[in-house]
Amino acid sequence: MTHTHWDHIIGFPFFAPAYRPTFSLDVLAGHVAENGGIRRPFLSQMSDPMFPVPLDALMATISFKDFRPKDPLVIEDAVTVHTAPLKHPNGAVGYRLDYEGMSVCYVTDTEHTPGRLDPDVLELIAGTDLFIYDTSYTEEEFPARVGWGHSTWEEGVRLCEASGAKRLVLFHHDPDHDDTIMERIEDQVRGVLPSALVARDGMEVTLRL
Repeated sequence: MTHTHWDHIIGFPFFAPAYRPTFSLDVLAGHVAENGGIRRPFLSQMSDPMFPVPLDALMATISFKDFRPKDPLVIEDAVTVHTAPLKHPNGAVGYRLDYEGMSVCYVTDTEHTPGRLDPDVLELIAGTDLFIYDTSYTEEEFPARVGWGHSTWEEGVRLCEASGAKRLVLFHHDPDHDDTIMERIEDQVRGVLPSALVARDGMEVTLRL
């Protein structure tokens, strides 16, 4: 998990496979190890008066595991996951998945410091094939939203260029950005990085060696 704000975990109590005894699920997080662990927010979420079914009533085999940012994780031997701390209220973690010479980085939610590229993010995304980044705002909008924990597409471009990341995907769009605004942003970013993508519902990107 990147973090546990409501908009990222609200669907869990309605995740149908969690009610099946034949299903197993690992929930990993790196932002709450020093604050009660990742099981705690799910336990609180599924409690009276918020929800009638307690966490312990789920029939699936669910394990909650905590790690610390920068700890590497291994999934089924073949996939290595690198992690990094992100700048977001209450904490968040970014991920890099490496598999058979290819890599994808998922870096959201995070806020940049103007004029200073985040060294943790730069280290994480160095040379990656696909860099998915929190581009909620434009640079014109950003000053009024400092402290909200999000970034801009312009900062995504700077990080991409400085790190040698091969392709940028704009992600975590501001809900107030309608299709017209998103199309304008897409034109602007492609004027700088022609290979850049604006994430859309259902989008798939195939990586090849």
